[in-house]
Amino acid sequence: MPNPKARAAALHASPEDAEAQFYDALRDGDLDRVMAVWADDDEVVCVHPGGARVVGPQAVRAAFEAIFATGHIVVHPEHVKHVHAMGCAVHSVLERIDVVTVEGPRTGWIVATNVYVKTGQGWRLVAHHASPGAPDEIPAIADTPSVLH
Repeated sequence: MPNPKARAAALHASPEDAEAQFYDALRDGDLDRVMAVWADDDEVVCVHPGGARVVGPQAVRAAFEAIFATGHIVVHPEHVKHVHAMGCAVHSVLERIDVVTVEGPRTGWIVATNVYVKTGQGWRLVAHHASPGAPDEIPAIADTPSVLH
């Protein structure tokens, strides 16, 4: 069951504020804080790499709960690109995932899109769509100039 105090405490002044809270909560493994960033709307959508589309707060919570059950996640948002309009923000994020294996530390990349809307309770996440990234290409692609001519 979501923690009402976590939701009440999460009044995000900007989409960047909400995003920072989302990734901090992921790194801390705090499911209540992760869910406090999400809008309380039956149409919120989440897609994890290789996973099915889940719709609604309960399904999103269950998806994150399953991820947290596999162990600690060390994720860092990098190379964030923002598109903001009135009351809506879309962030394209490269998520660097750091894991320790028997071979030593390893880094993986996830390409994610986060969509935020401005609500009466501040900025809230309404969609998170993540796909596997190509490990050797991600940093090079991220630094490509935005103007092609």
